[in-house]
Amino acid sequence: MDRKRIVITGMGAWSPLGNTMEKAISAMRSLRNRVEAQDSVLGGYRNFNTRLGAVVHEALPDYPRKKTRTMGRIGVLAAAASEDALRDAGLLDDPVLTSGDTGIAYGSSGGSAMAFSDVAGFESNKDVVYLKGSTYVTMMPHTVPVNLSIFFGITGQIVPTSVACASGSMAIGYGRDMMLLGREKVMLCGGAEEFSPFSVGVFDALFQTSRAEDPSLAPRPFDRSRDGIVVGEGAGTVILEEYESARARGANICAEVAGFASTSDATHITAPSADGMERCMRKALADAGLPPSAIGYVNGHGTGTELGDIAESQATVRVFGDKVPFSAIKSYMGHTLGAAGALETVYSILMQRDGWLAPNLNLTDPDPRCGGLDYITGEGRSADAEFVMINNFAFGGVNTSLILRKL
Repeated sequence: MDRKRIVITGMGAWSPLGNTMEKAISAMRSLRNRVEAQDSVLGGYRNFNTRLGAVVHEALPDYPRKKTRTMGRIGVLAAAASEDALRDAGLLDDPVLTSGDTGIAYGSSGGSAMAFSDVAGFESNKDVVYLKGSTYVTMMPHTVPVNLSIFFGITGQIVPTSVACASGSMAIGYGRDMMLLGREKVMLCGGAEEFSPFSVGVFDALFQTSRAEDPSLAPRPFDRSRDGIVVGEGAGTVILEEYESARARGANICAEVAGFASTSDATHITAPSADGMERCMRKALADAGLPPSAIGYVNGHGTGTELGDIAESQATVRVFGDKVPFSAIKSYMGHTLGAAGALETVYSILMQRDGWLAPNLNLTDPDPRCGGLDYITGEGRSADAEFVMINNFAFGGVNTSLILRKL
């Protein structure tokens, strides 16, 4: 029996590249990043090594306070992206949302980081008055998907994916799996993250943040002169449906989720493993029933860290050789952490649609220790990529690979 085909029928993305598809593709085609000095946010904290970040500049929707009081900025970003995705799919007011046949798979590195200040006050002052009734539910790891379920009245299965940098892509993969199992008719999937001193401080404490004086030159994945991560924020949402059902209702089909895999390195909590990454990519290809030669573009994780860039590029060369076009969208918007996989999925679909692959920004001198890939540079590249792969690799050795097919 043939496996059901699961497709994406709606997309929404709020990121440093903008809050619409038109803004995002225009930003990528401008060949300029959206990294800026964040002195107004980070300036009040001592001993930061970095001053850089990438944030969403558009004003968030003015939702009723009753709907947002347990969300934090991370939840509102997710709600805005999800509302756009449901509208794009033609399902925003559809009864299927509240029927029990729609589920949510959504992830983030954690909850709203600003709620942690309540805990800090509680611990440092030994006084419960610092804790609010909303503190825990705003910071809990599954705050985004449960708040989305309440916001939209979605009563199906909840699949929280709080796995750091792989959260968004894992949500899409697990959402597809739920549909292949016949558990839901529709899945709302994605990832979100908010910019905060805490999210920057985590990487700064590991000496993994960029110290570039010129924000336009950071990050610079795979370049010999790279010097670390730039933390970003945003939310990306996709709507999944079964192909025949989507066609029957006349839905616009953005892409098919043709393959997915997730693996664990089981080696080191922060150091990446090229072997684990390679195994994940090969499993995704096997899941899709494709040879490596079928992939027309790989959207890399590309954080701009030494160990990460070297391991990822070497693993990718092992799988694809030196011919597959390769670039990293993080060079435009920084590392959006839990939102990264979802946003990079949306933007990869836009590139498939337009037949144009965005180049790696700031890659002028590839590190010879990195794998000898076909790094896209310059003005980008025209290409008809039927299949693309999106890779994300997270702390803890959690790897994800998604394969999308253009329809």
